[in-house]
Amino acid sequence: MRPYRLILPAETRTAAVFASPHSGRDYPADFLAASVLSPLALRSSEDAYVDRLIDNAPAEGAPLLLASLPRAYVDLNRSPEDLDPRLIEGVHAQGQGNARVAAGLGVIPRVVAGGREIRASRISLREARRRIEKVHRPYHDALAELLAGQRRRFGQAVLFDMHSMPSEALVAARLRQGRVPDIVLGDLYGASAAQEITAAVEQVFRAEGLVVRRNAPFAGAYVARRHGRPGQGQHVVQVEIARALYLDEARVAPSADFAAFRALMHRLVATLARLWAGKADLAAE
Repeated sequence: MRPYRLILPAETRTAAVFASPHSGRDYPADFLAASVLSPLALRSSEDAYVDRLIDNAPAEGAPLLLASLPRAYVDLNRSPEDLDPRLIEGVHAQGQGNARVAAGLGVIPRVVAGGREIRASRISLREARRRIEKVHRPYHDALAELLAGQRRRFGQAVLFDMHSMPSEALVAARLRQGRVPDIVLGDLYGASAAQEITAAVEQVFRAEGLVVRRNAPFAGAYVARRHGRPGQGQHVVQVEIARALYLDEARVAPSADFAAFRALMHRLVATLARLWAGKADLAAE
Protein backbone atom coordinates (compact mmCIF):
# COMPACT_ATOMS: atom_id res chain seq x y z
CA MET A 1 0.00 0.00 0.00
CA ARG A 2 1.98 2.96 -1.30
CA PRO A 3 0.28 6.07 0.14
CA TYR A 4 1.68 8.59 -2.34
CA ARG A 5 3.96 9.26 -5.29
CA LEU A 6 6.60 11.94 -4.93
CA ILE A 7 8.17 13.14 -8.16
CA LEU A 8 11.12 15.44 -7.64
CA PRO A 9 12.63 17.62 -10.35
CA ALA A 10 16.17 17.01 -11.55
CA GLU A 11 16.88 20.49 -10.18
CA THR A 12 14.52 22.34 -7.84
CA ARG A 13 14.26 25.84 -9.28
CA THR A 14 11.21 27.26 -7.54
CA ALA A 15 9.68 27.62 -4.08
CA ALA A 16 6.43 26.24 -5.51
CA VAL A 17 5.13 22.75 -4.67
CA PHE A 18 2.20 21.08 -6.41
CA ALA A 19 0.07 18.39 -4.76
CA SER A 20 -3.12 16.46 -5.45
CA PRO A 21 -4.54 14.66 -2.40
CA HIS A 22 -7.78 13.45 -4.02
CA SER A 23 -6.80 12.05 -7.44
CA GLY A 24 -5.60 8.66 -6.18
CA ARG A 25 -7.23 5.71 -7.94
CA ASP A 26 -5.48 2.63 -6.50
CA TYR A 27 -8.46 0.90 -4.88
CA PRO A 28 -7.56 -1.90 -2.41
CA ALA A 29 -9.26 -5.16 -3.36
CA ASP A 30 -10.70 -5.69 0.13
CA PHE A 31 -12.17 -2.18 0.10
CA LEU A 32 -13.89 -2.83 -3.23
CA ALA A 33 -15.19 -6.19 -2.02
CA ALA A 34 -16.69 -4.65 1.14
CA SER A 35 -18.45 -1.80 -0.69
CA VAL A 36 -22.08 -1.91 -1.77
CA LEU A 37 -21.30 0.55 -4.57
CA SER A 38 -19.96 -0.07 -8.03
CA PRO A 39 -16.38 0.95 -8.82
CA LEU A 40 -17.78 3.77 -10.97
CA ALA A 41 -19.91 5.09 -8.12
CA LEU A 42 -16.92 5.00 -5.78
CA ARG A 43 -14.91 7.02 -8.28
CA SER A 44 -17.41 9.89 -8.07
CA SER A 45 -15.48 11.13 -5.02
CA GLU A 46 -12.19 11.42 -6.91
CA ASP A 47 -10.68 14.61 -8.18
CA ALA A 48 -10.23 12.46 -11.23
CA TYR A 49 -7.18 13.10 -13.42
CA VAL A 50 -6.13 16.27 -11.64
CA ASP A 51 -2.75 14.54 -11.34
CA ARG A 52 -2.48 14.52 -15.13
CA LEU A 53 -3.34 18.21 -15.35
CA ILE A 54 -0.29 19.15 -13.27
CA ASP A 55 2.18 16.39 -14.15
CA ASN A 56 4.59 18.81 -15.84
CA ALA A 57 5.49 20.38 -12.48
CA PRO A 58 8.81 18.49 -12.11
CA ALA A 59 9.87 19.59 -15.60
CA GLU A 60 9.28 23.16 -14.40
CA GLY A 61 11.53 22.64 -11.39
CA ALA A 62 8.79 22.02 -8.80
CA PRO A 63 8.17 18.95 -6.61
CA LEU A 64 4.94 17.04 -7.24
CA LEU A 65 3.15 15.03 -4.54
CA LEU A 66 0.27 12.77 -5.58
CA ALA A 67 -1.97 10.58 -3.44
CA SER A 68 -2.11 6.98 -4.60
CA LEU A 69 -5.15 5.74 -2.71
CA PRO A 70 -8.63 7.16 -3.30
CA ARG A 71 -10.47 9.73 -1.26
CA ALA A 72 -13.23 7.20 -0.56
CA TYR A 73 -10.67 5.14 1.38
CA VAL A 74 -8.97 7.95 3.32
CA ASP A 75 -9.61 11.66 2.88
CA LEU A 76 -6.27 13.43 3.13
CA ASN A 77 -7.97 16.82 3.37
CA ARG A 78 -9.63 15.98 6.69
CA SER A 79 -8.19 15.97 10.18
CA PRO A 80 -7.26 12.53 11.56
CA GLU A 81 -9.59 13.42 14.43
CA ASP A 82 -12.61 13.67 12.10
CA LEU A 83 -13.96 10.19 12.93
CA ASP A 84 -17.55 9.35 12.04
CA PRO A 85 -19.43 7.51 14.83
CA ARG A 86 -21.99 6.25 12.30
CA LEU A 87 -19.24 4.44 10.41
CA ILE A 88 -16.59 3.59 13.00
CA GLU A 89 -17.29 1.36 15.99
CA GLY A 90 -16.13 2.71 19.32
CA VAL A 91 -16.34 6.37 18.31
CA HIS A 92 -18.82 8.49 20.22
CA ALA A 93 -20.46 11.68 18.99
CA GLN A 94 -19.49 14.77 20.98
CA GLY A 95 -21.94 17.69 21.08
CA GLN A 96 -22.96 18.94 17.67
CA GLY A 97 -19.71 17.64 16.22
CA ASN A 98 -18.31 18.51 12.83
CA ALA A 99 -20.78 19.24 10.02
CA ARG A 100 -18.69 17.41 7.44
CA VAL A 101 -18.38 14.37 9.67
CA ALA A 102 -22.14 14.45 10.27
CA ALA A 103 -22.62 14.45 6.50
CA GLY A 104 -20.47 11.33 6.19
CA LEU A 105 -17.36 13.14 4.98
CA GLY A 106 -14.91 12.44 7.76
CA VAL A 107 -11.32 11.29 7.40
CA ILE A 108 -12.69 7.82 6.65
CA PRO A 109 -15.69 8.71 4.46
CA ARG A 110 -19.04 7.03 4.99
CA VAL A 111 -20.51 8.32 1.72
CA VAL A 112 -19.48 9.33 -1.77
CA ALA A 113 -21.03 12.02 -3.98
CA GLY A 114 -24.79 12.22 -3.69
CA GLY A 115 -24.75 10.91 -0.11
CA ARG A 116 -24.46 7.28 -1.24
CA GLU A 117 -23.30 4.96 1.54
CA ILE A 118 -20.06 3.15 0.76
CA ARG A 119 -20.69 0.17 3.05
CA ALA A 120 -23.61 -1.66 4.58
CA SER A 121 -21.74 -2.20 7.86
CA ARG A 122 -19.43 -0.27 10.15
CA ILE A 123 -15.67 -0.67 10.42
CA SER A 124 -13.59 -1.09 13.56
CA LEU A 125 -11.72 1.75 15.20
CA ARG A 126 -8.60 -0.33 14.69
CA GLU A 127 -9.17 -0.38 10.93
CA ALA A 128 -9.79 3.37 10.86
CA ARG A 129 -6.58 4.02 12.76
CA ARG A 130 -4.68 1.64 10.49
CA ARG A 131 -5.74 3.60 7.41
CA ILE A 132 -4.78 6.87 9.06
CA GLU A 133 -1.38 5.53 10.13
CA LYS A 134 -0.59 3.88 6.78
CA VAL A 135 -1.98 6.51 4.40
CA HIS A 136 -2.89 9.84 6.03
CA ARG A 137 0.14 10.31 8.26
CA PRO A 138 2.81 9.46 5.63
CA TYR A 139 1.28 11.84 3.09
CA HIS A 140 1.26 14.77 5.50
CA ASP A 141 4.72 13.94 6.83
CA ALA A 142 6.04 13.97 3.25
CA LEU A 143 4.28 17.25 2.51
CA ALA A 144 5.61 18.88 5.68
CA GLU A 145 9.14 17.78 4.78
CA LEU A 146 8.78 19.13 1.24
CA LEU A 147 7.61 22.52 2.43
CA ALA A 148 10.32 22.75 5.09
CA GLY A 149 12.90 21.95 2.42
CA GLN A 150 11.57 24.69 0.16
CA ARG A 151 11.75 27.20 2.99
CA ARG A 152 15.36 26.25 3.67
CA ARG A 153 16.29 26.57 0.00
CA PHE A 154 14.33 29.65 -1.01
CA GLY A 155 13.24 31.32 2.21
CA GLN A 156 9.60 30.52 1.48
CA ALA A 157 7.31 27.77 0.20
CA VAL A 158 4.13 28.08 -1.87
CA LEU A 159 1.92 24.99 -2.00
CA PHE A 160 -0.70 24.62 -4.70
CA ASP A 161 -3.17 22.12 -3.26
CA MET A 162 -5.02 21.00 -6.38
CA HIS A 163 -8.65 19.81 -6.42
CA SER A 164 -11.68 19.66 -8.71
CA MET A 165 -15.31 20.76 -8.31
CA PRO A 166 -18.33 18.70 -9.44
CA SER A 167 -20.88 20.62 -11.46
CA GLU A 168 -23.63 20.19 -8.88
CA ALA A 169 -21.47 21.99 -6.29
CA LEU A 170 -21.44 25.08 -8.50
CA VAL A 171 -25.21 25.51 -8.87
CA ALA A 172 -25.43 27.72 -5.78
CA ALA A 173 -22.48 29.79 -7.00
CA ARG A 174 -24.27 30.37 -10.29
CA LEU A 175 -27.40 31.55 -8.51
CA ARG A 176 -25.47 33.96 -6.28
CA GLN A 177 -22.93 35.33 -8.71
CA GLY A 178 -24.40 34.88 -12.17
CA ARG A 179 -21.39 33.12 -13.65
CA VAL A 180 -20.15 29.66 -12.76
CA PRO A 181 -16.53 29.86 -11.60
CA ASP A 182 -13.94 27.88 -13.50
CA ILE A 183 -11.49 28.18 -10.63
CA VAL A 184 -11.99 28.77 -6.91
CA LEU A 185 -8.94 29.78 -4.91
CA GLY A 186 -9.07 29.03 -1.20
CA ASP A 187 -6.71 30.57 1.35
CA LEU A 188 -8.93 30.35 4.43
CA TYR A 189 -9.67 34.05 3.98
CA GLY A 190 -6.00 34.92 4.33
CA ALA A 191 -5.13 32.48 7.11
CA SER A 192 -3.20 30.02 4.90
CA ALA A 193 -1.55 32.39 2.39
CA ALA A 194 -0.54 36.02 2.26
CA GLN A 195 -2.85 38.35 0.36
CA GLU A 196 -0.22 39.12 -2.27
CA ILE A 197 0.35 35.42 -2.95
CA THR A 198 -3.31 34.68 -3.60
CA ALA A 199 -3.69 37.85 -5.66
CA ALA A 200 -0.77 36.84 -7.89
CA VAL A 201 -2.23 33.36 -8.37
CA GLU A 202 -5.62 34.82 -9.24
CA GLN A 203 -4.06 37.05 -11.88
CA VAL A 204 -2.33 34.07 -13.51
CA PHE A 205 -5.62 32.20 -13.91
CA ARG A 206 -7.54 35.27 -15.05
CA ALA A 207 -4.91 35.96 -17.71
CA GLU A 208 -5.95 32.67 -19.35
CA GLY A 209 -9.57 33.85 -19.53
CA LEU A 210 -10.81 31.74 -16.62
CA VAL A 211 -13.56 32.89 -14.24
CA VAL A 212 -12.00 32.96 -10.78
CA ARG A 213 -13.58 33.24 -7.33
CA ARG A 214 -11.96 33.31 -3.92
CA ASN A 215 -13.00 31.23 -0.90
CA ALA A 216 -16.55 30.52 -2.09
CA PRO A 217 -17.84 27.90 -2.20
CA PHE A 218 -14.50 26.37 -1.10
CA ALA A 219 -12.16 28.21 1.27
CA GLY A 220 -9.79 25.38 2.11
CA ALA A 221 -9.74 22.55 4.61
CA TYR A 222 -7.26 20.45 6.60
CA VAL A 223 -4.29 20.78 4.22
CA ALA A 224 -4.54 24.57 4.30
CA ARG A 225 -5.08 24.67 8.07
CA ARG A 226 -2.24 22.31 8.88
CA HIS A 227 0.41 23.51 6.45
CA GLY A 228 -0.43 27.17 5.82
CA ARG A 229 1.81 29.44 7.91
CA PRO A 230 2.04 32.68 5.98
CA GLY A 231 3.72 34.48 8.88
CA GLN A 232 6.60 32.02 8.50
CA GLY A 233 6.76 32.24 4.72
CA GLN A 234 4.82 29.00 4.14
CA HIS A 235 1.75 29.59 1.99
CA VAL A 236 -1.02 27.23 0.90
CA VAL A 237 -3.47 28.07 -1.87
CA GLN A 238 -6.18 25.52 -2.54
CA VAL A 239 -7.05 25.45 -6.24
CA GLU A 240 -10.45 24.02 -7.22
CA ILE A 241 -10.99 23.35 -10.94
CA ALA A 242 -14.46 22.93 -12.44
CA ARG A 243 -14.67 19.33 -13.65
CA ALA A 244 -16.88 20.30 -16.57
CA LEU A 245 -13.81 21.89 -18.17
CA TYR A 246 -12.05 18.57 -18.72
CA LEU A 247 -14.04 15.61 -17.42
CA ASP A 248 -16.99 13.49 -18.50
CA GLU A 249 -18.44 13.44 -15.00
CA ALA A 250 -20.95 10.63 -15.62
CA ARG A 251 -18.24 8.25 -16.85
CA VAL A 252 -15.42 9.67 -14.69
CA ALA A 253 -13.29 9.79 -17.82
CA PRO A 254 -11.40 12.49 -19.72
CA SER A 255 -13.76 14.47 -21.93
CA ALA A 256 -13.20 15.56 -25.53
CA ASP A 257 -11.79 18.81 -24.10
CA PHE A 258 -9.23 17.09 -21.90
CA ALA A 259 -6.14 17.47 -24.09
CA ALA A 260 -6.72 21.18 -24.73
CA PHE A 261 -7.44 21.92 -21.07
CA ARG A 262 -4.43 19.89 -19.96
CA ALA A 263 -2.25 22.00 -22.25
CA LEU A 264 -3.72 25.14 -20.66
CA MET A 265 -3.06 23.78 -17.16
CA HIS A 266 0.51 22.93 -18.11
CA ARG A 267 1.01 26.55 -19.13
CA LEU A 268 -0.45 27.69 -15.82
CA VAL A 269 1.78 25.34 -13.82
CA ALA A 270 4.82 26.65 -15.69
CA THR A 271 3.80 30.26 -15.03
CA LEU A 272 3.16 29.65 -11.33
CA ALA A 273 6.49 27.86 -10.95
CA ARG A 274 8.31 30.76 -12.60
CA LEU A 275 6.61 33.30 -10.33
CA TRP A 276 8.37 31.79 -7.33
CA ALA A 277 11.55 30.73 -9.05
CA GLY A 278 14.79 31.68 -7.36
CA LYS A 279 18.31 30.65 -6.63
CA ALA A 280 18.51 27.93 -4.03
CA ASP A 281 20.70 28.35 -0.98
CA LEU A 282 23.42 25.81 -1.76
CA ALA A 283 24.24 25.44 1.91
CA ALA A 284 20.73 24.06 2.45
CA GLU A 285 21.04 21.47 -0.31
